[in-house]
Amino acid sequence: MNWLEALLLGILQGLTEFLPVSSSGHLTIGQELLNLNTSAADNLLFTVTVHAATVLSTIVILWKEIEHLFKGTFFSMKWNPEKEYVSKILLSIIPVMIVGLFFKDQVEAIFGSGLLIVGCCLLLTATLLTFAYYAKPRKKENISYRDAFIIGLGQALAVLPGLSRSGTTIATGLILGNKKENIAQFSFLMVLIPILGETFLNVIDMIKEPALLGGIGVMPLLVGFLGAFLSGCLACKFMINLVKKGKLIYFAIYCAIAGVITIIFAL
Repeated sequence: MNWLEALLLGILQGLTEFLPVSSSGHLTIGQELLNLNTSAADNLLFTVTVHAATVLSTIVILWKEIEHLFKGTFFSMKWNPEKEYVSKILLSIIPVMIVGLFFKDQVEAIFGSGLLIVGCCLLLTATLLTFAYYAKPRKKENISYRDAFIIGLGQALAVLPGLSRSGTTIATGLILGNKKENIAQFSFLMVLIPILGETFLNVIDMIKEPALLGGIGVMPLLVGFLGAFLSGCLACKFMINLVKKGKLIYFAIYCAIAGVITIIFAL
């Protein structure tokens, strides 16, 4: 992988991590289009790098909210709205933690199964976004513990390549009747701990097995990181504003078209 390919894939990761179009699915498609025959070790190292970049972009864009939650959780002895919010985030990540700890091999096998599964999951993403756009449930003031767990189930399902994490969690929250601005912020905050956990486990694996570090150079990693970080900042801010305006139907159309093209290409 050269620096230009790393830049393109980094930008793709940053944009699609927050836009409801599936970052894993688009990275798979991007690698196919660029005809990248990278080793599993190179893929792992690059994935860890760009995921770290998107986590950093989330922290930068949502810094005020994160700081507010941190102070309310750790600098107050009383039970308060901040602690309640954090407890809901912790509840929401239980399903994806179970998948990551006990079904990691099965998920990795799905990722290596080709573009057909990506295309099918893109169509599923389009269906969810369309349903969320037309559904008109009674609006709730706050995300409940029940809703937080159900949204977490959606995040666990979104480990499938082509099934958008942000699209699935935001669509699930909207279908349950949560306010657009509330679910957008919750969706982006709830992913921080799982991505950090996955990155940490991957780093541990690379420390235990130096062969997993691969042969990718420092420059492609640095360029990929910067591309993912900058594009991630733009996409995160853009997506929060877009959800508030309720314009998810455009991404549903895009995912449907991309899904059909991917399936045709895979056959």
